[in-house]
Amino acid sequence: MPRPKGSKNKPKTVKATVDFAAQITEKQAAKEAVTAEIASITANIDALKADLKTKKAALKSIDKEIVRIEGKKIKAETKAVESAKKAEAEDVLKKLLASGMSADEILEKLK
Repeated sequence: MPRPKGSKNKPKTVKATVDFAAQITEKQAAKEAVTAEIASITANIDALKADLKTKKAALKSIDKEIVRIEGKKIKAETKAVESAKKAEAEDVLKKLLASGMSADEILEKLK
């Protein structure tokens, strides 16, 4: 069996004692800081969610109002077109009557 090298009488170094209490205190302080930051972020997120909900509700009501106004616009345009056609038909009828055509002849032309 081989002999171990080195002196057996070598002084052994004593490791310095570690201050676990200070490390625990430091880590707890870091934990509290992170916990406070998480709470702040969570509160901010909740506020933003409430704001988002309000904005979505406003957007929905605006969309409904746009649809309602577009419907009114279409009705008004349709009414204006019908009115223009009616006025044009009346003008044509007046011109035909003025030219001496009878009502029966005008009806025959319209068909």
